[in-house]
Amino acid sequence: MMETLTPVLKSHPGPSVLLFSLLFRLIHRLLQRLPVPKVVRRDDLHSWKWRNLSVSMVHSLLTGTWALTCVIVWPETLSNIHSYHTPLSYLLICVSTGYFVQDAGDIILTGHGRGSWEFLLHHALVIWCFLYTLYTQLYVAGAVIALFVEVNSVTLHLRLMLKLAGAQSSYMYHINKFANLFTYITFRLSTQFYLTWYIAHNYSWLDHGGYFLASMIVMNIMILIYFYRLLRADFFSRSKSHLGQNGAQNNNSRKFLSD
Repeated sequence: MMETLTPVLKSHPGPSVLLFSLLFRLIHRLLQRLPVPKVVRRDDLHSWKWRNLSVSMVHSLLTGTWALTCVIVWPETLSNIHSYHTPLSYLLICVSTGYFVQDAGDIILTGHGRGSWEFLLHHALVIWCFLYTLYTQLYVAGAVIALFVEVNSVTLHLRLMLKLAGAQSSYMYHINKFANLFTYITFRLSTQFYLTWYIAHNYSWLDHGGYFLASMIVMNIMILIYFYRLLRADFFSRSKSHLGQNGAQNNNSRKFLSD
């Protein structure tokens, strides 16, 4: 089946991405039928965040597992990120690009672009890089490795959903806090730095190496900033941040990444 499907995807990468984007939109619709905590339903912004994070969780569980499987089954993915790929890894990038297009559209069309501009910048970089790999069939293995970060996204999304549900003091939140730290270092920081090292080390012969190196540097800066915010919020927060002051709470609630 993959032998039949892959040539179609490679011949029409743009429409393929749009198709998977529509499938994620369908998932978004289906997830709305699931029960939502009462505390989340009381606030429109929190309700939107919950729906958005639910779709993101599906994408992270799917693509994070898929990416790890590709590397375990085909180890050459790690050593030849420039030109190596399999039909299954190419399909993975099509699926993931479709999600990022859908998520960017959801953020913009629901009017949350200003509060989530950092996500939109991240999505724009990812979509551009992934589309390049799909159209040129280069760096597909690199894109697969980049999706290791979705393993960490699972714990990040769970963290935010627990906060939306008001469960910051729960045992699950406490356990997830340390799991999130571990996966952030193991699957997000390590992955980004490995890809940056690979591109910098092979810069002289890689196609458009300068663009990809610049993109990786921008993403590295972003994830280090997020890492600092995460440590500050979960491990070095001041007591006043938990007092529930109306002004600060309202300002923070308007920004996705401040959570």
